[in-house]
Amino acid sequence: MSADTADLTKVDSAVSGLSSSPTEEKKGHRRASSSAAGVYNINDLEKEGKELQIAKETQKLNWKLNTSPATLDEKDTLKKFLTTPPVKKIDLHFPLGLEVTARNLKGVTIKDALDAIHKQFKKKADDELELPVLAGFEWDKEISWTSLIVHQKLEGAASGGGKKKAKKDKNEE
Repeated sequence: MSADTADLTKVDSAVSGLSSSPTEEKKGHRRASSSAAGVYNINDLEKEGKELQIAKETQKLNWKLNTSPATLDEKDTLKKFLTTPPVKKIDLHFPLGLEVTARNLKGVTIKDALDAIHKQFKKKADDELELPVLAGFEWDKEISWTSLIVHQKLEGAASGGGKKKAKKDKNEE
């Protein structure tokens, strides 16, 4: 038996007529990215120094993190891009250290961001969440160009006011 197998030079004798790796021929025909025109990679924006603008509608949603974004009444708001210019992916950073990533090759929408957040909190009960309502997002390029800070609040009906940007003192130059 062992004498018969000594003559074989290939691992599989059935492919003796084929080239050893057929994938080499197909490398030139890779499918183009399915991203839409005008949608950027956030790392490219950082290299170019382009500033991000966050959709202001996120502050008015009063959305509970453990409920599905589909329950929101503002369906048109969910379709809007989270940032201007639109990006393919963005990290959402919570103050306690949790980080989730929202991705969409056609541009991350508000719904994509809420879906990513909801995926983390859907199994939590209301009393398990200290701050169960989304207050909005903040982009601070000094902390991280590629991520947004998620702000939360206790109640959904009335917002507390403008305590969002308390870092103005630092930027007096």
